[in-house]
Amino acid sequence: MKTFERAFVAINRWILILLLAAMSVIVFTNVVMRYTTHESLEWAEEVSRHMMIWLTFLGAGLVLRYGGHIAVENLQDALPRRGGVVMRAVVAVLLLAFFGFMVWYGWLYMQRTLFQLTAVTQIPFAYIYAAMPIGGILLIVHGAFIARRYVLGREFAADEHFDANASASL
Repeated sequence: MKTFERAFVAINRWILILLLAAMSVIVFTNVVMRYTTHESLEWAEEVSRHMMIWLTFLGAGLVLRYGGHIAVENLQDALPRRGGVVMRAVVAVLLLAFFGFMVWYGWLYMQRTLFQLTAVTQIPFAYIYAAMPIGGILLIVHGAFIARRYVLGREFAADEHFDANASASL
């Protein structure tokens, strides 16, 4: 299971890296073209916006995994240890339920937009909105990997690539 988890995280990271790199190249190229040739790529803004949507949904699971999402922890800090464990268990169940809701309604939204085309690239909006159910599935998987440690000890995943506490203090 640890091998699967490491591969899963690595693949998720590399997809995000490639999406961000491609988006950066597209936007940079468009800006350079606009100022040097007074022409621009018609599709650059639309494609970069859609890539940002995918980055957001695909990256949310990794941020959850490392405890990088905003949280209000005052109540669980005020409770005794057992009460904090119960509260974190309730939070974990509610999060997983919400992620399931994302997957279900994202799927329905995709079906509704299958024949609606984007303005410039003329691709179905369903391809863009597919980020929601796929991101929800990634959130469920990442959440399942950290749920036990989070509930019992308020611990998140940690590695040399990301430190949520350091990121939050910026």
